[in-house]
Amino acid sequence: MRVATTFSVTVLAAAGIGHALVTGIDTGIERIDPFKDMKNRPAAGHGMNVLLVGTDGRDRISDDERRKYRLGGAPCHCTDTIMIVHISEDHERASVVSLPRDSYAEMPPHTDMNSGEEHHAHPVKINAAYAEGGPQLTVRTVENMTHVKIDHYLEVDFTSFMKTVDELGGVEVCTARPLKDAYTGLDLSVGTHRLDGGEALQYVRARHTDGAGDLGRMQRQQRFLASLIAETTSSGVLLNPVRFRDVARTLLSSVRADKGFGTDEMVDLARAMRNFSPSSSEFTTVPIGDISYPVKGIGSTVKWDEKKATKLFDALRDDKPLASHRAKKKATVVDVSPQQIRVQVENATMTPGLGKKVDAALKGTGFRTSGAPVNAEDRAVKRTTVLYDPRWDRSAKSLSTALGGAPMQAVKGQGAVLKVRAGADYKGVRAVRAEDAYQGEFGAVTGDQVVCP
Repeated sequence: MRVATTFSVTVLAAAGIGHALVTGIDTGIERIDPFKDMKNRPAAGHGMNVLLVGTDGRDRISDDERRKYRLGGAPCHCTDTIMIVHISEDHERASVVSLPRDSYAEMPPHTDMNSGEEHHAHPVKINAAYAEGGPQLTVRTVENMTHVKIDHYLEVDFTSFMKTVDELGGVEVCTARPLKDAYTGLDLSVGTHRLDGGEALQYVRARHTDGAGDLGRMQRQQRFLASLIAETTSSGVLLNPVRFRDVARTLLSSVRADKGFGTDEMVDLARAMRNFSPSSSEFTTVPIGDISYPVKGIGSTVKWDEKKATKLFDALRDDKPLASHRAKKKATVVDVSPQQIRVQVENATMTPGLGKKVDAALKGTGFRTSGAPVNAEDRAVKRTTVLYDPRWDRSAKSLSTALGGAPMQAVKGQGAVLKVRAGADYKGVRAVRAEDAYQGEFGAVTGDQVVCP
């Protein structure tokens, strides 16, 4: 009994000291009221929703850093990144939904903060909300589009991002292909890299490494966040009040947040995240219906898939997971996700049921098989072969890898459906995944699926 009492007092004392150490870390935050005079807001759901906005503020970055990390030019005071971060009610899951900055949006009536001009509701790209009405109009626009009530607002600029990564000692990322972007100066070879603050900024800003543009950049941002969570939860930052205070102060030294996001909320969140792991987090982008939706006077926008987006935000309000939280399986990284590859299986042997066996194995690995294998004309084929249209060569390589390096045969005009001609040498299907392997109904991935192995 004495031992138990002594232990309890020690724990309580430690908790008190910890809270005392971090009390006041929010004094450097620039306070704003993004919810002022807001009416007709969505009903509150379960859990907590934070609107995380990344801006291009760079006022406190040195001239040397500007040159080194290609941060020249005047800031546009616009939103580079918009994310809804949902913390589940039981504090055991974090769901991050990226909203493309070029998303087609219906902006509610407002007064332009620059010109003072009154505007009626009108279509825009979503990042125009910040330029015309700052944080308040951004929150109103996001709530209007998603019907998700935003509880807190956090705005992070280039400076706080770089300094926070440096305070953590860098963050580890890995890539299955070379990443080179002349605009940001990013130049990463295949493999694992520990990035400092400036390099991390290049990584999350790059949008010219491939043809994916802003969507590819959002995937890298999500992958970086997963790695940041892994770094924070595994390094003891959340268990050490002094380290937590130092990291929090660095992050908050140049951010803007709502008045209700203070020390108590941060400490509670840190305590909740102590049991977090990469698998506790999940990431997705709002489902897209048209990647290049033309709007008169605005140009090309990103149009959401209304039906799928509605289901996604319903799940967020209802505090439901967006991804299937399963144990991570070892898998070979390929260029194209199996979930994006359509396959027709042909049994090219006299072995009964081989076609069904191959179809089931490929489907179990994530490939979109027809579920109706057929017999090939030639039933004496020795080697399993992948037949593909040359336009789908990357998909064919991913399928070949899953089949243990099966030979590939180009067939012009075959179309988007790949064929697997199962031969006598078939020995099974190995697990493969893309670097950004979409999973589940909402295309979400868990953090452990995208961090370095």
